[in-house]
Amino acid sequence: MRALLFDLDGTLADTDRLHEQAWLEVLLPHGIRGDHAFYQQHISGHLNPEIVSRLLPWLSQTEGSALIEAKERRFRELAQSLEALPGLEELWRWATERSVAQALVTNAPRPNVEHVLQALGAEFDLVVLAEELAAGKPDPLPYRTALERLGLEAGEALAFEDSPSGVRSAVGAGIRTIGLTTGHDPQGLLEAGAFLLIDDFSDRRLWEYLEESKT
Repeated sequence: MRALLFDLDGTLADTDRLHEQAWLEVLLPHGIRGDHAFYQQHISGHLNPEIVSRLLPWLSQTEGSALIEAKERRFRELAQSLEALPGLEELWRWATERSVAQALVTNAPRPNVEHVLQALGAEFDLVVLAEELAAGKPDPLPYRTALERLGLEAGEALAFEDSPSGVRSAVGAGIRTIGLTTGHDPQGLLEAGAFLLIDDFSDRRLWEYLEESKT
């Protein structure tokens, strides 16, 4: 194992509930009264332009962009006090001590990425933003791009994802993927291809797996 690849939202910190609140707030004036199940089915894990075009196809491109900007601004307002998921900082230290590269692979827009990383005091060897690529998750391209930029084969990396969409992206790139049960149905993560499910990074099953793996 030569690299750990992380998703952002719901993986580094419990931000999904904040995204959910922000989305439901900005959609309400457009006549969409969603709930948690609606958010998980139609929004979580997808790119913003896709979400808007699917849910609000009558909006112009300018109107859609304004709605996305309002949603992300509201998210950052809500995300003022973030904490890393339990065990994550220990995992970062573990990787650093063993010269295992650490990369962030996310569908999140750059301002959100910068906000969350600053709040967590986190730094990565590589950051791959889906918005700068031809396709985002669940397409494998973001993870394939990470492997290419790190100069690694898929078998040399381990990915962490919290959504079925993210798991499909990593698995589609041939990467072993661990699913975090922070916000989605565990069965959906397994069906998407996760080989192991953990509650957070302090989960003993993760550390048992790392102990068994050669680095």
